[in-house]
Amino acid sequence: MAIATTPHLNFRGDARAALKFYHSVFGGQLVAVSYADAHAVTEPAEASQLLWGQVESPDGFRVMAYDVPSHTEYAPGVIPLFVSIRSTDASEIERYWGAFAAASTVVVPLAPAAWAPLYGMATDPFGVTWVFDVEVPWVG
Repeated sequence: MAIATTPHLNFRGDARAALKFYHSVFGGQLVAVSYADAHAVTEPAEASQLLWGQVESPDGFRVMAYDVPSHTEYAPGVIPLFVSIRSTDASEIERYWGAFAAASTVVVPLAPAAWAPLYGMATDPFGVTWVFDVEVPWVG
């Protein structure tokens, strides 16, 4: 039996736009279920917001997201997490980084680091900070 860990990101009205952005970078399939689709509308102005959404690519990328409804407290904090994109293939990391960084705020440019052949950090247009790196075995 195997398990998969998937980041599930919370937004306040930006989940659909965030998933579209991630889909534009990583490809795959985008699924978006609005509160109206699920017959779970509690505030009519939020009917088109997402109750649940996901982007999943054949390369193994997967992220889920939803819009926290206005009747629920939402305190995103300051960089409460990083989403990590890792590959053993430098060209794959460079390809994803190029698409992602073009629309994001680069915190650390993609470059060699002491622990990885390539490492970079960027905050997407929705406030989520992502790290990209080429994975190497730890021999500590």
